[in-house]
Amino acid sequence: MKKSACRECHRVIDGDACPIHGKGTLTEDWRGYAVILDPGESEIAKKMKIDTPGKYALKVR
Repeated sequence: MKKSACRECHRVIDGDACPIHGKGTLTEDWRGYAVILDPGESEIAKKMKIDTPGKYALKVR
C-alpha cells in the first residue's frame, strides 16, 4: 500500500483514514518527509505548526 498524507495536517498515514480528519482528506500526491520527535523543541515543527510527534509530508497537493 502506498503511503498517503492528510491534506489538512500533512500527517503521513499508512492506513486509509487520518485519525483526526477522516478518510476524505487523504492524498497520495505529496513530497518530502519530516519525522517530528519533540515538537516543542523542533524549529521545523514550529514553522509547520505541528504540536504532535509523528511523520509529516513537507508539501501536499
